[in-house]
Amino acid sequence: MATISFEEIMFTIMSATQDTFKSYMNIDLLAGKIEKKVEPVDSDVTGIVGIAGDRVGYIIFATDKVSAQYVAKELLMVDEADEECIRDAVGELANNIAGAFKTKYHEQYGSVALGLPLVVSGRLSAISEPPGLNEVSSINVQCKGVTIPFKTADGLISITVMVYM
Repeated sequence: MATISFEEIMFTIMSATQDTFKSYMNIDLLAGKIEKKVEPVDSDVTGIVGIAGDRVGYIIFATDKVSAQYVAKELLMVDEADEECIRDAVGELANNIAGAFKTKYHEQYGSVALGLPLVVSGRLSAISEPPGLNEVSSINVQCKGVTIPFKTADGLISITVMVYM
């Protein structure tokens, strides 16, 4: 069985994110500077998909409310995106990005399983980061993996995809 490097997984997730946005919504995303850790991210909505099998981890899709509303309207082809539309769109995008990992590496890893997308709201913060005084909610994540920021050239959409494996 061939060993797949974390860098190969990272580039697969990067291209899956860009391909998903292009094919489903005809939106071109530009990748920003990749950080080799899961960073605290200011986000209003986050989609998380667990990966199980020989390689275990998470794909995390985080964005602000304005970007989430825009993406939900484009993806679901609706005039207005309510909370349910936003949850559906973010869950679908996280699931599609994780699905690219499953499809590409199924042969090398054998049975790769994806969990159901979990969509939550709140700021992602590292376990080692002390809670802020005014924080209402936060999600603690492991500090191993990569953080890949994306945005459109016009800055209308800004998302972050994190991979922890």
